Amino acid sequence: MRGQPQDFDRVLSSMCTPPHPVARDAAERFLATNPGDPGTYQTAADLEDRAVDLLGEVVGLSDPTGYIASGGTEANIQAVRMARNRAVSSDPNVVVPESAHFSFQKAADVLALELRIAPLTDDYTVDLGAVRRFCDDDTAAVVGVAGSTEYGRVDPIPELGDIADENDALLHVDAAWGGFVLPFTDHEWNFDHASVDTMTIDPHKMGMAAIPAGGLLAREPELFDALAVDTPYLESAKQATLTGTRSGAGVASAAAVMEECWPEGYRENYEQARDNAAWFADALRERDFDVVEPDLPIVSADVPTDLFEELRDEGWRVSRTADDEMRVVMMPHVTREVLDAFVADLDRLRPTANMNT
Repeated sequence: MRGQPQDFDRVLSSMCTPPHPVARDAAERFLATNPGDPGTYQTAADLEDRAVDLLGEVVGLSDPTGYIASGGTEANIQAVRMARNRAVSSDPNVVVPESAHFSFQKAADVLALELRIAPLTDDYTVDLGAVRRFCDDDTAAVVGVAGSTEYGRVDPIPELGDIADENDALLHVDAAWGGFVLPFTDHEWNFDHASVDTMTIDPHKMGMAAIPAGGLLAREPELFDALAVDTPYLESAKQATLTGTRSGAGVASAAAVMEECWPEGYRENYEQARDNAAWFADALRERDFDVVEPDLPIVSADVPTDLFEELRDEGWRVSRTADDEMRVVMMPHVTREVLDAFVADLDRLRPTANMNT
Protein backbone atom coordinates (compact mmCIF):
# COMPACT_ATOMS: atom_id res chain seq x y z
CA MET A 1 0.00 0.00 0.00
CA ARG A 2 1.42 3.36 -1.05
CA GLY A 3 -0.58 5.76 1.10
CA GLN A 4 -0.15 6.58 4.76
CA PRO A 5 -2.75 7.98 7.19
CA GLN A 6 -2.75 11.74 7.48
CA ASP A 7 -0.96 13.25 10.45
CA PHE A 8 -3.37 15.20 12.68
CA ASP A 9 -0.75 17.71 13.90
CA ARG A 10 -2.05 20.44 11.58
CA VAL A 11 -5.70 19.43 11.30
CA LEU A 12 -7.69 22.25 12.91
CA SER A 13 -11.04 22.10 11.11
CA SER A 14 -12.11 18.47 11.48
CA MET A 15 -14.69 17.28 14.01
CA CYS A 16 -12.95 13.90 14.08
CA THR A 17 -9.83 13.03 16.05
CA PRO A 18 -7.48 10.07 16.45
CA PRO A 19 -9.30 7.37 18.42
CA HIS A 20 -8.46 6.69 22.04
CA PRO A 21 -6.13 3.65 22.38
CA VAL A 22 -8.87 1.51 23.95
CA ALA A 23 -11.21 2.46 21.09
CA ARG A 24 -8.60 1.54 18.49
CA ASP A 25 -7.96 -1.83 20.13
CA ALA A 26 -11.66 -2.67 20.38
CA ALA A 27 -12.27 -1.64 16.77
CA GLU A 28 -9.52 -3.94 15.51
CA ARG A 29 -10.84 -6.89 17.51
CA PHE A 30 -14.44 -6.52 16.31
CA LEU A 31 -13.75 -5.38 12.75
CA ALA A 32 -15.29 -8.45 11.08
CA THR A 33 -18.43 -8.70 13.23
CA ASN A 34 -21.87 -7.50 12.13
CA PRO A 35 -24.26 -6.09 14.75
CA GLY A 36 -26.81 -5.88 11.94
CA ASP A 37 -27.21 -9.64 12.41
CA PRO A 38 -27.50 -9.86 16.21
CA GLY A 39 -28.60 -13.49 16.21
CA THR A 40 -25.28 -14.50 14.69
CA TYR A 41 -23.01 -11.86 16.25
CA GLN A 42 -24.38 -11.82 19.77
CA THR A 43 -21.29 -10.32 21.41
CA ALA A 44 -21.35 -7.33 19.04
CA ALA A 45 -25.07 -6.91 19.70
CA ASP A 46 -24.45 -6.96 23.46
CA LEU A 47 -21.74 -4.33 23.04
CA GLU A 48 -24.19 -2.17 21.10
CA ASP A 49 -26.68 -2.41 23.96
CA ARG A 50 -23.89 -1.34 26.30
CA ALA A 51 -22.92 1.57 24.05
CA VAL A 52 -26.54 2.76 23.87
CA ASP A 53 -26.87 2.56 27.65
CA LEU A 54 -23.72 4.65 28.07
CA LEU A 55 -24.95 7.20 25.55
CA GLY A 56 -28.12 7.39 27.60
CA GLU A 57 -26.05 8.35 30.65
CA VAL A 58 -24.38 11.10 28.62
CA VAL A 59 -27.68 12.58 27.40
CA GLY A 60 -29.87 12.20 30.48
CA LEU A 61 -32.01 9.27 29.35
CA SER A 62 -32.34 6.44 31.87
CA ASP A 63 -33.81 3.80 29.55
CA PRO A 64 -32.57 4.66 26.04
CA THR A 65 -33.43 2.98 22.77
CA GLY A 66 -31.13 3.39 19.81
CA TYR A 67 -28.21 2.10 17.83
CA ILE A 68 -24.69 2.92 16.68
CA ALA A 69 -24.97 4.40 13.21
CA SER A 70 -22.34 5.31 10.64
CA GLY A 71 -22.40 8.92 11.79
CA GLY A 72 -24.49 12.01 12.29
CA THR A 73 -25.75 12.07 8.71
CA GLU A 74 -27.33 8.63 8.99
CA ALA A 75 -28.75 9.42 12.43
CA ASN A 76 -30.30 12.69 11.24
CA ILE A 77 -31.79 11.06 8.14
CA GLN A 78 -33.24 8.31 10.32
CA ALA A 79 -34.77 10.81 12.75
CA VAL A 80 -36.43 12.68 9.89
CA ARG A 81 -37.55 9.39 8.35
CA MET A 82 -39.07 8.39 11.68
CA ALA A 83 -41.00 11.66 11.85
CA ARG A 84 -42.19 11.38 8.26
CA ASN A 85 -43.35 7.79 8.70
CA ARG A 86 -45.34 8.72 11.80
CA ALA A 87 -46.89 11.82 10.25
CA VAL A 88 -50.62 11.92 9.57
CA SER A 89 -50.19 14.53 6.85
CA SER A 90 -49.69 13.43 3.25
CA ASP A 91 -47.45 16.48 2.74
CA PRO A 92 -45.22 16.63 5.84
CA ASN A 93 -42.60 19.28 6.55
CA VAL A 94 -39.69 19.55 8.97
CA VAL A 95 -38.59 22.86 10.51
CA VAL A 96 -34.84 23.26 11.01
CA PRO A 97 -32.59 26.19 11.95
CA GLU A 98 -30.34 27.82 9.39
CA SER A 99 -27.42 26.36 11.38
CA ALA A 100 -28.61 22.79 10.79
CA HIS A 101 -26.10 20.35 9.33
CA PHE A 102 -26.32 19.73 5.59
CA SER A 103 -27.46 16.17 6.32
CA PHE A 104 -30.97 17.57 6.74
CA GLN A 105 -30.87 18.74 3.13
CA LYS A 106 -29.99 15.17 2.18
CA ALA A 107 -32.82 13.85 4.34
CA ALA A 108 -35.36 16.14 2.67
CA ASP A 109 -34.16 15.07 -0.76
CA VAL A 110 -34.11 11.34 -0.03
CA LEU A 111 -37.43 11.38 1.82
CA ALA A 112 -39.21 13.82 -0.49
CA LEU A 113 -40.46 16.19 2.18
CA GLU A 114 -40.39 19.94 2.64
CA LEU A 115 -37.59 21.46 4.69
CA ARG A 116 -38.44 24.82 6.25
CA ILE A 117 -35.32 26.71 7.28
CA ALA A 118 -35.74 29.17 10.15
CA PRO A 119 -33.31 32.11 10.39
CA LEU A 120 -30.94 32.71 13.28
CA THR A 121 -30.74 35.50 15.83
CA ASP A 122 -27.67 37.68 16.30
CA ASP A 123 -26.18 35.07 18.65
CA TYR A 124 -26.35 32.37 15.94
CA THR A 125 -29.18 30.42 17.58
CA VAL A 126 -32.54 29.75 15.97
CA ASP A 127 -35.22 32.45 15.96
CA LEU A 128 -38.07 30.94 17.98
CA GLY A 129 -40.62 33.31 16.50
CA ALA A 130 -39.73 32.11 13.01
CA VAL A 131 -39.99 28.47 14.11
CA ARG A 132 -43.49 29.14 15.44
CA ARG A 133 -44.51 30.81 12.18
CA PHE A 134 -43.12 27.95 10.08
CA CYS A 135 -44.93 25.21 12.02
CA ASP A 136 -48.40 24.12 10.94
CA ASP A 137 -50.63 21.05 10.88
CA ASP A 138 -48.26 19.36 8.42
CA THR A 139 -45.14 19.75 10.58
CA ALA A 140 -43.76 16.31 11.42
CA ALA A 141 -40.64 17.40 13.32
CA VAL A 142 -38.86 20.40 14.77
CA VAL A 143 -35.06 20.26 14.87
CA GLY A 144 -32.73 21.96 17.33
CA VAL A 145 -28.94 22.02 17.18
CA ALA A 146 -26.90 21.46 20.32
CA GLY A 147 -23.43 22.44 19.21
CA SER A 148 -23.63 23.94 15.72
CA THR A 149 -20.98 22.99 13.19
CA GLU A 150 -19.76 26.52 12.46
CA TYR A 151 -20.01 28.33 15.79
CA GLY A 152 -20.67 25.73 18.50
CA ARG A 153 -23.99 27.34 19.43
CA VAL A 154 -26.83 25.65 21.33
CA ASP A 155 -30.41 26.36 20.32
CA PRO A 156 -33.05 26.94 23.06
CA ILE A 157 -34.03 23.28 23.24
CA PRO A 158 -36.73 23.46 25.97
CA GLU A 159 -38.57 26.18 24.05
CA LEU A 160 -38.30 24.19 20.83
CA GLY A 161 -39.77 21.24 22.72
CA ASP A 162 -42.76 23.36 23.70
CA ILE A 163 -43.28 24.40 20.08
CA ALA A 164 -43.04 20.79 18.89
CA ASP A 165 -45.55 19.69 21.52
CA GLU A 166 -47.97 22.46 20.52
CA ASN A 167 -47.86 21.19 16.94
CA ASP A 168 -47.94 17.47 17.76
CA ALA A 169 -44.52 17.12 16.14
CA LEU A 170 -41.39 15.27 17.20
CA LEU A 171 -38.44 17.21 18.59
CA HIS A 172 -35.10 16.03 17.25
CA VAL A 173 -31.84 17.40 18.69
CA ASP A 174 -28.65 17.22 16.65
CA ALA A 175 -25.88 16.95 19.25
CA ALA A 176 -23.53 15.03 16.94
CA TRP A 177 -20.47 17.05 17.96
CA GLY A 178 -21.70 18.83 21.08
CA GLY A 179 -23.02 15.80 22.96
CA PHE A 180 -19.71 14.91 24.59
CA VAL A 181 -18.93 18.44 25.79
CA LEU A 182 -22.37 19.75 26.78
CA PRO A 183 -22.70 17.60 29.95
CA PHE A 184 -20.00 19.79 31.50
CA THR A 185 -21.71 23.10 30.74
CA ASP A 186 -24.80 24.89 32.04
CA HIS A 187 -26.76 24.48 28.80
CA GLU A 188 -30.19 22.86 28.75
CA TRP A 189 -30.03 20.52 25.79
CA ASN A 190 -30.83 16.88 26.58
CA PHE A 191 -33.70 14.47 27.34
CA ASP A 192 -33.64 15.45 31.00
CA HIS A 193 -34.02 19.15 30.20
CA ALA A 194 -36.77 19.12 27.58
CA SER A 195 -39.34 16.99 25.77
CA VAL A 196 -36.74 15.66 23.34
CA ASP A 197 -37.93 12.68 21.29
CA THR A 198 -34.79 11.75 19.36
CA MET A 199 -31.15 12.77 19.41
CA THR A 200 -28.04 12.40 17.31
CA ILE A 201 -24.76 12.07 19.21
CA ASP A 202 -21.52 10.82 17.64
CA PRO A 203 -18.94 8.86 19.66
CA HIS A 204 -16.46 9.24 16.78
CA LYS A 205 -16.22 13.01 17.30
CA MET A 206 -15.46 14.34 20.81
CA GLY A 207 -16.19 10.85 22.11
CA MET A 208 -12.88 9.61 20.56
CA ALA A 209 -14.28 6.35 19.17
CA ALA A 210 -13.04 4.91 15.90
CA ILE A 211 -14.82 5.93 12.70
CA PRO A 212 -17.61 5.07 11.95
CA ALA A 213 -19.51 5.43 15.21
CA GLY A 214 -22.49 7.74 15.21
CA GLY A 215 -25.48 7.41 17.48
CA LEU A 216 -29.26 7.74 17.30
CA LEU A 217 -31.28 7.63 20.52
CA ALA A 218 -35.01 7.82 21.19
CA ARG A 219 -36.99 8.45 24.34
CA GLU A 220 -39.55 5.71 23.54
CA PRO A 221 -38.81 2.37 21.85
CA GLU A 222 -42.07 2.64 19.93
CA LEU A 223 -40.57 5.45 17.87
CA PHE A 224 -38.32 2.92 16.15
CA ASP A 225 -41.38 0.95 15.03
CA ALA A 226 -41.80 3.57 12.33
CA LEU A 227 -38.46 2.45 10.85
CA ALA A 228 -38.70 -1.30 11.24
CA VAL A 229 -38.77 -3.70 8.29
CA ASP A 230 -39.10 -7.49 8.31
CA THR A 231 -35.86 -9.47 8.00
CA PRO A 232 -37.07 -13.00 7.23
CA TYR A 233 -33.69 -14.64 6.54
CA LEU A 234 -32.02 -13.34 9.70
CA GLU A 235 -32.47 -14.71 13.20
CA SER A 236 -33.86 -11.30 14.26
CA ALA A 237 -37.36 -10.68 12.95
CA LYS A 238 -37.08 -6.94 12.27
CA GLN A 239 -34.48 -4.28 11.64
CA ALA A 240 -34.85 -0.53 12.17
CA THR A 241 -31.39 0.62 11.11
CA LEU A 242 -30.76 2.30 7.76
CA THR A 243 -27.85 0.09 6.75
CA GLY A 244 -28.04 -3.69 7.02
CA THR A 245 -24.53 -5.05 7.48
CA ARG A 246 -22.58 -2.85 9.90
CA SER A 247 -19.04 -3.39 11.12
CA GLY A 248 -18.80 -4.10 14.83
CA ALA A 249 -15.67 -1.93 14.93
CA GLY A 250 -17.57 1.29 15.61
CA VAL A 251 -19.88 -0.40 18.10
CA ALA A 252 -17.07 -1.99 20.11
CA SER A 253 -14.88 1.10 20.06
CA ALA A 254 -17.75 3.31 21.22
CA ALA A 255 -18.55 1.02 24.14
CA ALA A 256 -14.88 0.68 25.11
CA VAL A 257 -14.00 4.37 25.04
CA MET A 258 -17.12 5.47 26.91
CA GLU A 259 -16.44 2.91 29.63
CA GLU A 260 -12.90 4.28 29.84
CA CYS A 261 -13.62 8.03 29.65
CA TRP A 262 -17.13 8.76 30.95
CA PRO A 263 -17.36 11.08 32.70
CA GLU A 264 -14.01 12.34 33.97
CA GLY A 265 -11.96 11.75 30.84
CA TYR A 266 -14.48 13.67 28.77
CA ARG A 267 -14.63 16.41 31.38
CA GLU A 268 -10.85 16.84 31.08
CA ASN A 269 -11.11 16.97 27.28
CA TYR A 270 -13.81 19.63 27.49
CA GLU A 271 -11.88 21.77 29.96
CA GLN A 272 -8.77 21.61 27.79
CA ALA A 273 -10.78 22.50 24.70
CA ARG A 274 -12.59 25.34 26.50
CA ASP A 275 -9.33 26.83 27.78
CA ASN A 276 -7.67 26.50 24.38
CA ALA A 277 -10.62 28.18 22.66
CA ALA A 278 -10.45 31.12 25.07
CA TRP A 279 -6.66 31.42 24.65
CA PHE A 280 -6.84 31.22 20.86
CA ALA A 281 -9.69 33.71 20.60
CA ASP A 282 -7.69 36.18 22.73
CA ALA A 283 -4.59 35.62 20.59
CA LEU A 284 -6.55 36.44 17.44
CA ARG A 285 -8.15 39.53 19.01
CA GLU A 286 -4.72 40.78 20.09
CA ARG A 287 -3.78 40.63 16.39
CA ASP A 288 -6.85 42.72 15.45
CA PHE A 289 -8.93 39.95 13.92
CA ASP A 290 -12.68 40.06 14.47
CA VAL A 291 -13.58 36.94 16.47
CA VAL A 292 -16.97 35.36 17.08
CA GLU A 293 -17.14 34.90 20.85
CA PRO A 294 -16.84 31.15 21.45
CA ASP A 295 -19.45 29.30 23.48
CA LEU A 296 -18.64 25.66 22.96
CA PRO A 297 -14.98 25.28 21.90
CA ILE A 298 -15.06 26.38 18.26
CA VAL A 299 -13.34 29.61 17.25
CA SER A 300 -14.32 31.50 14.10
CA ALA A 301 -12.57 34.69 13.01
CA ASP A 302 -12.50 37.07 10.06
CA VAL A 303 -9.15 36.13 8.51
CA PRO A 304 -8.51 37.56 5.02
CA THR A 305 -8.66 35.11 2.14
CA ASP A 306 -5.04 35.58 1.07
CA LEU A 307 -3.76 34.87 4.58
CA PHE A 308 -6.11 31.92 4.92
CA GLU A 309 -4.75 30.44 1.68
CA GLU A 310 -1.15 30.95 2.79
CA LEU A 311 -1.90 29.08 6.00
CA ARG A 312 -3.40 26.28 3.92
CA ASP A 313 -0.25 26.25 1.77
CA GLU A 314 1.77 25.78 4.97
CA GLY A 315 -0.19 22.59 5.62
CA TRP A 316 -2.71 23.90 8.13
CA ARG A 317 -6.09 22.25 7.58
CA VAL A 318 -8.44 25.12 8.40
CA SER A 319 -11.89 25.71 6.91
CA ARG A 320 -14.29 28.60 6.39
CA THR A 321 -17.83 29.27 7.57
CA ALA A 322 -20.65 30.24 5.23
CA ASP A 323 -19.84 33.87 6.15
CA ASP A 324 -16.21 33.29 5.07
CA GLU A 325 -14.62 33.28 8.52
CA MET A 326 -11.76 30.96 9.38
CA ARG A 327 -12.95 28.17 11.68
CA VAL A 328 -10.92 26.12 14.20
CA VAL A 329 -12.41 23.24 16.21
CA MET A 330 -10.71 22.45 19.52
CA MET A 331 -10.62 18.67 19.21
CA PRO A 332 -8.50 16.61 21.66
CA HIS A 333 -5.54 16.57 19.25
CA VAL A 334 -5.56 20.41 19.01
CA THR A 335 -3.22 21.12 21.92
CA ARG A 336 -1.78 24.42 23.11
CA GLU A 337 1.50 23.43 21.44
CA VAL A 338 -0.32 23.04 18.11
CA LEU A 339 -2.04 26.41 18.54
CA ASP A 340 1.27 28.08 19.46
CA ALA A 341 2.76 26.79 16.21
CA PHE A 342 -0.27 28.00 14.25
CA VAL A 343 -0.09 31.51 15.77
CA ALA A 344 3.65 31.64 15.04
CA ASP A 345 2.96 30.87 11.38
CA LEU A 346 0.14 33.40 11.40
CA ASP A 347 2.54 36.09 12.64
CA ARG A 348 5.19 35.11 10.11
CA LEU A 349 2.81 35.12 7.18
CA ARG A 350 0.80 38.26 8.01
CA PRO A 351 3.28 40.80 6.56
CA THR A 352 3.44 38.83 3.30
CA ALA A 353 -0.32 38.47 3.18
CA ASN A 354 -0.83 42.17 3.89
CA MET A 355 1.52 43.11 1.06
CA ASN A 356 -0.57 41.08 -1.34
CA THR A 357 -3.86 42.84 -0.47
